[in-house]
Amino acid sequence: MTRIVAGAARGRRLAVPAGRSTRPTSEKVRAAIFNLLGQFFDGGAVLDLYAGSGALALEALSRGCERATCVEADRRAVETIRANAAALGWEARVEVRHGRVEDVAPRLPGGYLLAFVDPPYAAGPAAALALLGHLLAPGGRVVAEHDTRAPPPDRVGALALEDRRAYGGTGLSIYRRD
Repeated sequence: MTRIVAGAARGRRLAVPAGRSTRPTSEKVRAAIFNLLGQFFDGGAVLDLYAGSGALALEALSRGCERATCVEADRRAVETIRANAAALGWEARVEVRHGRVEDVAPRLPGGYLLAFVDPPYAAGPAAALALLGHLLAPGGRVVAEHDTRAPPPDRVGALALEDRRAYGGTGLSIYRRD
């Protein structure tokens, strides 16, 4: 179990998918992400690629984003995201897409204010970042989680690195769309 760190659903518990196929972002790292992004939002849509439990997207909703799209290939994780959204009463605000990111992302409508990319560390986020240029609204930001020893490039298409931080073995790279 993990919980929402701040906002309207602060303290609410979230289920985490069983097994080892997902690696949930810790509460400490989620708090750090939102300290870097700004604590709260005034609407907008969030995209969570490799969503796992959906904790990042749900945290963004708790902090003021209007709607979320979560993309996840693992069926158990998809069910966990749906259950977490339902437990918070946010089923109408959360769209869950089941499938591989590289298959689903090109079919998404775009206009996202914020995106999270947290692929398996061995894969790295560069390929997923390359899919995001057309999905983000101008000025939109992406947070890529990665192994600190293998950071993604400073520029990926229309995305320019804005900040990079390390929290133990977890690296965060924040990009802004030109």
